[in-house]
Amino acid sequence: SSSAHPFTFSPSSTLTPDSEWPELEKAERLARGAALKWASGIFYSPKQLTRLDRYRSREAQRMCSIESRIKSTVQSYLESVQTGLEQLGLALKEVQEAREALAEAQGALRSQAEAAHNLQPLRELADQHGQLQAVTLLLPQLLAVPEAVARTQALIKGNRFLEAYEVLRELEQLRDEVLEPMGGPELALFEGLAPLGEELGLAVGKVVGSARQLARDDPALLVAAVRVAEFEEERDAQLQSPSPGRPRAWRQRCLGALQRALEEAYFEAPAPTPSGLAGHLAALREALPAELALAEALVAPCCPGEYGIVKLWAHTLHLGLCQHLQRLLDSEDLGTQDIFTLLHWALHIYPGPDMMGHPDLSPEADISELEPLLSPEAVDLLEKTYTEKLKLSIAEWLQKALDGEVAEWLREQKPDIDPEGFYHSSLPSVVLQILDENIRVTAVISTSLQDRIYSMALKELGTFLRSLIKALERFSQEHLRDASRPHHYVPYLLACLNHYAALSSSVSLLQPIGVSTATGVSATIDTALGDFKRKICKLILDALLEELQPMFVALPSRQWLSSQVMLDSVCEQVANFCSGFSRVRSPMAQMLLAESERAVVLEYLRGLMQGKLVCRNSTERMQASERMLQDSAQLRELFLSLELEESAQTGAVLGALQELFRLQDPALLSLEVSSFLHKFPDVSEEHIGALLDVRGDVSREQRQVVLETMRANPPPSPPPDGHRPLFSLVPVPSPPLAFCFSAGTCS
Repeated sequence: SSSAHPFTFSPSSTLTPDSEWPELEKAERLARGAALKWASGIFYSPKQLTRLDRYRSREAQRMCSIESRIKSTVQSYLESVQTGLEQLGLALKEVQEAREALAEAQGALRSQAEAAHNLQPLRELADQHGQLQAVTLLLPQLLAVPEAVARTQALIKGNRFLEAYEVLRELEQLRDEVLEPMGGPELALFEGLAPLGEELGLAVGKVVGSARQLARDDPALLVAAVRVAEFEEERDAQLQSPSPGRPRAWRQRCLGALQRALEEAYFEAPAPTPSGLAGHLAALREALPAELALAEALVAPCCPGEYGIVKLWAHTLHLGLCQHLQRLLDSEDLGTQDIFTLLHWALHIYPGPDMMGHPDLSPEADISELEPLLSPEAVDLLEKTYTEKLKLSIAEWLQKALDGEVAEWLREQKPDIDPEGFYHSSLPSVVLQILDENIRVTAVISTSLQDRIYSMALKELGTFLRSLIKALERFSQEHLRDASRPHHYVPYLLACLNHYAALSSSVSLLQPIGVSTATGVSATIDTALGDFKRKICKLILDALLEELQPMFVALPSRQWLSSQVMLDSVCEQVANFCSGFSRVRSPMAQMLLAESERAVVLEYLRGLMQGKLVCRNSTERMQASERMLQDSAQLRELFLSLELEESAQTGAVLGALQELFRLQDPALLSLEVSSFLHKFPDVSEEHIGALLDVRGDVSREQRQVVLETMRANPPPSPPPDGHRPLFSLVPVPSPPLAFCFSAGTCS
């Protein structure tokens, strides 16, 4: 209020803002607020009210000064506006004067246009007169045009290209001189020039296309044709814009003719048959370097350097050869030899020093930046095809070798013996030679192909070994049907064991240097070789046991207790059978002896477990103990005489068994069985029970104690290193069923 704030603004002292200017109204409100805030701050204290008059006079002076400046500014603006209005009036007057002058000029122009239109026929007549005058001056030359055209044609047919080109240029110049003043369509007199120029261009291209022959016979003609093409190339380069019939591009025509001539000379002939592929590639091997030498020595000097003759020759031959080989691959089913020849030629001979890498060739013949003759995809496909076809051939060769080997098994004579005294046949060497030669020869192609062939060869070796195992099975079945056939069954099995030794020791030699073996393929070969060895050993041991089984029928028996005739016969038969092992190479011979000794011991144990004998008293138990001790010593001496080390023998089990029979007090059997179980951890309760039955003096309670002792002291698991199972391979006959009635006949 005015009482609280003596310093106030009257509405009449402020400008009322136009409603169309909201910014002005807003500014006024802000100014009023600021003034009120300032006055409130200044006169808030009663002490300041005494100075009110002074503040009022100062503000009045300030307002007068501001109003004075505003009036001065507004007056200046008004004067400027007045000056602008005066200038606009003058400008309007000048524009009106200019419009009137333009209207007068337009009227004068219309009158002049009508006059010019009336003079148009006179102008056209003057132009015709000028054209006729120009033609009249050139009339003698125009009359000579038909004769010049005929002369040019004759010169072209006579291969006088420079003269023909000179006449053609004169005719074309004459045509241009006539057309320039006339400015109309071409005269009928000159219509033959375009075909004439084309005829000359074709003749030049044809001659340049024969450059390979002309460079020897008539280089001047070749040079003339090239010069004509170059003259035209210069005229094409001088053109400011394309014109009818130009550019003629005779240089490109000549280069194209050179390329077509090369392609026709070497690659247009029908693709050779597979039988002629090697000869075709050999001919190219001789012809292409000679062709490049010809281009460098004879053709290049006849052509400008811009032609790049040697480079053109090299690139044309290379690209043509690429297409030629691709057509060959698309149209022919190549055999393995043809694929090998093609890969070797394309990958090694062609870029090598005998052909494109020859040291005497020009650097312009470099083809290293071009795509290879055979793309990586084509090479990969050829390698796969080669591998698949070679696989079929190798399988066929190996089958023939196997058939020949099987035929030898049926002979009436023993296997051949090598100079060292071992059974021998050509089968391992033939198999390894087939595989090794095909692996090694691919080294001249590429590592990838050699890797493929090596993996394939190992797989085929595995397949061959499985086929050999099946052949052995058929061989064995035939022997089982008729023991007299084949005549030398065991010797040929022993020869096969030598085959195993030769193959297993030589498989690693098949691996090329730098080629790794796939884990799966290597494991397959090891498995196949292991199966092959086990099959042979099983068949040999089956043959041995077939001879020994009739002798072990008497074990155990009263006769066995009192006589060693039975084991003498066994030892004699074993010695006779194992004498053939001397024809087997080490370590297979030692392995066979060890397996034979083990088979005899196992058969001995099987006889003991049959329960055919029950000792009636301590005397018989002592006899059984002594017999087993003697039999163990006799078998040990037999195989020592056959050069089998005692550490490799298993007959010691008989010496341990005899302790179970020698023991007088059955109550101590638990200790003896525990010791036996420690030595032979694979013995079972059934085995011990069967032995206690043979002993004949063990009560049910004592048996139970022994078995409980075994359960309380189980054998170590896994078994000790080097332990091979014995008792787990010896079956124990099931005990007879207990009946409530005494045994008797059903009748």
